Amino acid sequence: MMFDLRKQARQLENELDLKLVSFSKLCTSYSSSRDGRRGDSNSDTTPLLNNSTQDRMFETMSVEIEQLLAKLTGVNDKMAEYTSTPGVTSLNAALMHTLQRHRDILQDYTHEFHKTKANFLAIREREDLLGSVRKDIETYKSGSGVNNRRTELFLKEHEHLRNSDRLMDDTISIAMATKENMTSQRGLLKSIHSRVNTLANRFPAINNLIQRINLRKRRDSLILGAVIGVCTILLLLYAFH
Repeated sequence: MMFDLRKQARQLENELDLKLVSFSKLCTSYSSSRDGRRGDSNSDTTPLLNNSTQDRMFETMSVEIEQLLAKLTGVNDKMAEYTSTPGVTSLNAALMHTLQRHRDILQDYTHEFHKTKANFLAIREREDLLGSVRKDIETYKSGSGVNNRRTELFLKEHEHLRNSDRLMDDTISIAMATKENMTSQRGLLKSIHSRVNTLANRFPAINNLIQRINLRKRRDSLILGAVIGVCTILLLLYAFH
């Protein structure tokens, strides 16, 4: 009796081992085919058919493995009942060791099956979600040509305004730096002018020369002011063009 049960257990364990190996390869190939579909946007039809076939194989193999696990559980239960039979007390220790080993194998196979199945379902759910998102994006792109054109025009106008603002900021920075430089030069010129006036008061003969220098200085100031004004106007016209 016990020999037949152990034989059945080993046979079921061998079948489960082969099934689980094939089941793991199926899940791996399913993930690879999904990655291939993402990498090649022009070959959507064939991967979809392959994945549909793999989905059916996954369901079929899941049912088969669950049935084998149920059978192996039943065999282990029968062996447990046999070990509790009053007539086999002398062999109880060895039988319990054998039974525990088969239970450990069943537990390992069950854990491996549920882990592989969960990974497969997670991959399928994630890829289905990504596929749905890609489909929505393609639908939006194909049905919103006018909106895309308007958006592109708005973006170009926004970029143009940003460039204009940047140019205005640069112009203001240059003007501020020029103002500071001219203020510094003005202070220096005032200092020089006061010294020259002091010399002119001491030496009246130099007065005519000082007046000529002042006239030329005013003329240079007017020319410089006109040049700065023209440059500022040209920069403003370019910025708002």
